[in-house]
Amino acid sequence: MKSLRSMTGFARVRRPLGDGELVVSLKSLNHRGLDIQVHAPSAADPFESAIRAMVKARTLRGHVEVRVSLPHSASNGGAQALNHALLEEYLKAFREAASAHGLDSTPDLNAALRIPGMFEESGEAEAPAETEGVLLDALDKALEELNAFRAREGAEVAAEMRGHNARVGEVAAEMEKIRGTATAIFQNRLSERLKELLKGAQIDPQRLAQEAAILADRSDIGEELARLKIHSGQLAQLLDGGGEVGKKLDFLLQEMNRESNTILSKTSGAGEAGLRITDLALAAKAAIEKIREQSLNLE
Repeated sequence: MKSLRSMTGFARVRRPLGDGELVVSLKSLNHRGLDIQVHAPSAADPFESAIRAMVKARTLRGHVEVRVSLPHSASNGGAQALNHALLEEYLKAFREAASAHGLDSTPDLNAALRIPGMFEESGEAEAPAETEGVLLDALDKALEELNAFRAREGAEVAAEMRGHNARVGEVAAEMEKIRGTATAIFQNRLSERLKELLKGAQIDPQRLAQEAAILADRSDIGEELARLKIHSGQLAQLLDGGGEVGKKLDFLLQEMNRESNTILSKTSGAGEAGLRITDLALAAKAAIEKIREQSLNLE
């Protein structure tokens, strides 16, 4: 069984490479889909496709940042060389300007060396031959640690969600107990109201009772409670099953919220029993909202 995983986590792995150290860091945050960003020196460009493929195979959702640090010699591709052509152009322009304006001045070499582009790489950055193997091995270990981190957080989030879901089940069971009383009260009130509205009219009392019963039946919350309990059970199964559950949870929670809203709309005017059901339905909505907030963190 796959464990539930949060979308947030961090991992860092170090490996020796050449005369220095290779470091792979992973950080993941919440995201609707899978978004991978790779930050690495140009010497690691040939390996970016393999990096992305490995991350995609091991994560399902989240914004995942991959940072690769190579030893200085590998990331810089060699020593920096002085751009002689640019320096000569600078000195020539300096002398011409001094002569044109009659200035007795000498160029400042320190200022010249700070001009952008005065130094350039002596060659294209090229990593040692063993870099790819070391890099992918470090990334594999980092992904293992990242997912372990995400699984620990996911277990904590799921535990909170189970507690809120249990609360939904409790209030649904209590509403079920009150439901019969509320229906009877609602039916009596409808009968009285119909008699007031039809005062003096010749209507069969039995027909009046039938109409009141039909209206009361339409105000019954039995079906909504049944569906609410079914969805709550499905939610529990999702949490127990693990894996990628975020999108499925979102749909279930929408349905649970819809049933709670319908219960609220049906139980107004049913006396003390109706008021108690209203309080319970609001408690169910609050628990569902807490579950929804937590579900946004899950993969």
